[in-house]
Amino acid sequence: MKSALLLCVWLLVACSHPATPVNDHPSVPQTSVPLPASVPSPAKREAVTLSIVGTNDLHGALERLPLLAGFVANLRAARAADGGVLLVDGGDMFQGTLESNLAEGADVVRAYNALGYAAVAVGNHEFDYGPEGPAATAATRDDDPRGALKARAREAKFPFVVSNIIDTATGARIAWTNMPAKALVEVAGIKVGIIGASTESTPYTTMPANFVGLKMAPPAPAIVEQAKALRAQGAQVIVATMHIGSSCKDFEHPDDASSCDKTEELFALLAALPRGTVDVIVAGHTHAVIAHRLDGIAVIESAASGRAFGRVDLRISPDGRVTDVHIDKPHLMCALDSRGNPVPVAACAPGDYEGKPVVTDPEIQKIVDAALARAGERRKEKLGVSLTQTVTRAHTTESAEGNLFCDLMLAARPDAQVSLTNGGGLRADLPAGELTYGQLFEAVPFDNRFAIVDITGKDLRKLVTENLQHGGAFLS
Repeated sequence: MKSALLLCVWLLVACSHPATPVNDHPSVPQTSVPLPASVPSPAKREAVTLSIVGTNDLHGALERLPLLAGFVANLRAARAADGGVLLVDGGDMFQGTLESNLAEGADVVRAYNALGYAAVAVGNHEFDYGPEGPAATAATRDDDPRGALKARAREAKFPFVVSNIIDTATGARIAWTNMPAKALVEVAGIKVGIIGASTESTPYTTMPANFVGLKMAPPAPAIVEQAKALRAQGAQVIVATMHIGSSCKDFEHPDDASSCDKTEELFALLAALPRGTVDVIVAGHTHAVIAHRLDGIAVIESAASGRAFGRVDLRISPDGRVTDVHIDKPHLMCALDSRGNPVPVAACAPGDYEGKPVVTDPEIQKIVDAALARAGERRKEKLGVSLTQTVTRAHTTESAEGNLFCDLMLAARPDAQVSLTNGGGLRADLPAGELTYGQLFEAVPFDNRFAIVDITGKDLRKLVTENLQHGGAFLS
């Protein structure tokens, strides 16, 4: 009989002219305003510029949103004379900060409502909260394992678009309130179709118990189907906002994809999409940056945690044709420190944007301040531990923090012989000095659980070896 090691694994539950929504899904809130069956065309119209602003992987970084609103306000003022602005998000909005998690993302939705988002994608971490309330997973049959997500969708004035998550009981796409596959909005007289898609890794990059009864469909066929339906409804521009991404490095040459990682899921999707299916992709999930034309599509992805936003400007002729596409470099809202982390908002000097100083939005600031105040006492709680030096994290290499948490796991479960934790779940360094609950939470903000597994030495060797041989998160 083969000998077995008892393996303790810490599971990661581990990035102007307002738009008038026009959704044909019956679960969309009644605030959506449908277009009349017949819309008369004006006798003469001018060419317009549609600025598409994309964010992704906010992960509860509420403090950044008043500043984002200042950038968007300046752009909307600039577009007022010649077009409009469409604001969309690529998913993973909620999970990741104490102030967001305490209300299960409700404050993010309030702020996004005020910002005027047209639609958001559904990220894998949107499933992390499980039922409404403190439990991370359903305790009884009456608990809805997607309760918190559904509650946030009901509160939103914008749709959570998702085309490729399937209900295994029906074999059809999920039919939850305000979570359609697509949306049709009008911006500056231009009909814009928006399609949502989620990464196929969702079932095993969230709390698995919260995804039971669902499965992922390949995103490309779903996007093609929804794009055809939107074109039939008169959409002149198609935007896909998706929790699927990649990473690129050279932003001086947007038509050169040689610096992009073609092994990521985004490139498999692009290869499966017929040319002309979509015009713009707002990507997410990889916490990386893209501002490129890939297979004829303008693609933007803008890091994570509210560091930056992406922008694509489409020039649209009077007959509805896209005549020019300009992809901006990723726009950092604040400078980064020496380790590549955004400086605190209090120290941020955003400067001018579109010829005007960027000013934080007071309405959104009130939402954020209230959330910060609720989390304040818990954040300051001292844990009785002092660190003599900073314990640093790393995503793709061995780190002191990864090793520390593995040691803590073994201390907590002395019956285990080996522990593993995913570098993707380490989100902040532990600073020197007296450790607080807030600092510890920022380092591991997910509702992680122990999983105890019997595994042979041979299989453990294979697991570690394969992890070291491919890119992505490092297993400590």
